[in-house]
Amino acid sequence: MMSTFVQSGLLGALLLMASAENTPAQSDIDCLMDPSEIVELGSPVSGLLETVLVARGDAVEAGQIVARLNSTVERSTVELLELRANSTSVIEAQQEQVAMIERRHNRIGELRKKGVASEEALDRIEAERIAAQSLLVQAELNRDIAVKELVRARAALGLREIRSPISGIVAERVLTGGEFVGQDDHVLRIVRLDPLSVEAFVPVEMFAKVHPGDRATIFPAPPLDGEFDAEVQVVDRVFDAASGTFVVRLELPNPDGALPAGHRCTARFANGS
Repeated sequence: MMSTFVQSGLLGALLLMASAENTPAQSDIDCLMDPSEIVELGSPVSGLLETVLVARGDAVEAGQIVARLNSTVERSTVELLELRANSTSVIEAQQEQVAMIERRHNRIGELRKKGVASEEALDRIEAERIAAQSLLVQAELNRDIAVKELVRARAALGLREIRSPISGIVAERVLTGGEFVGQDDHVLRIVRLDPLSVEAFVPVEMFAKVHPGDRATIFPAPPLDGEFDAEVQVVDRVFDAASGTFVVRLELPNPDGALPAGHRCTARFANGS
């Protein structure tokens, strides 16, 4: 008959085995998949929103126009300055005037050498030539100023168009056409989902074992499945005393957008720590 001591030992071993089976692997670390960027997109200038071109859930590309402010005055200014900047009639007329006076100056100069024209006549045509050249320079300067004013007006018009700085998904539309937007307001909230930013809450015992550049496998929580490769970007050097953990941030490529942000996951580091 088996002794009480042997029975107790077997029972303890079985309990330890059952406990080990029910305990998660030490290398499986709780984590959270977040957007890599969150942009609260506002306007560089205040004004009345004419239209918002996207809605919640829409995909946007970097540089895409997502909203416009009313720009009636700015468009009219651009059209006016385009007329001034593209017009060369004043310059061409003054060039003809200079050319005509140059010919007269040359003729009188030749006559003066022959003693037919007076010195006074030569001085008068010289003064006319200087004045005509000055007017030509002024006309060219006015056109250059008009071109630069057009560039500034187009820049001001461009400020009335709101463009997305990142490629991502519209997570929230705060304002719509007809509403006033100030410089402290935001019209849209856009999130970047490729790549995802994964925050893993790693026990402090592993602090010396995780380094930037290390690889980890990410397992999304149900109902999602699959395993995905991520790279350590940042190892936080501030511990959370209450939980005994520190944060490790990883970059998880998500080119097809299959993984959502804001979902729980577990991370398993490649070094087996």
